Amino acid sequence: YYEMSYGLNIEMHKQAEIVKRLNGICAQVLPYLSQEHQQQVLGAIERAKQVTAPELNSIIRQQLQAHQLSQLQALALPLTPLPVGLQPPSLPAVSAGTGLLSLSALGSQAHLSKEDKNGHDGDAHQDDDGEKSD
Repeated sequence: YYEMSYGLNIEMHKQAEIVKRLNGICAQVLPYLSQEHQQQVLGAIERAKQVTAPELNSIIRQQLQAHQLSQLQALALPLTPLPVGLQPPSLPAVSAGTGLLSLSALGSQAHLSKEDKNGHDGDAHQDDDGEKSD
């Protein structure tokens, strides 16, 4: 429990820092847009700030389903090419659980997918200041 709590706390701080940096970028770029585009961007930013818990649950469910589906597809890919005319087997529908279990699964999967996207292997650890240590 402590390890998961600590991991989620770190992830929240990382996300907060990302938000601050993206807001800074938006503030720097906004003056260069036309008046019409500035209004569109400001409206989109305000809508993004008003996200609700049901919307977050829906987004989390969709991301979890997409991640599970991609994992299943990766497992279902044949190692050798199929003969001409044969199709790979279809995958069963994926359903995501709700509540804290799906949230904790998403948090751990998101952490893993970030490492995959950044090209880090699972054994390496990244310090808070961005330096990689083994």
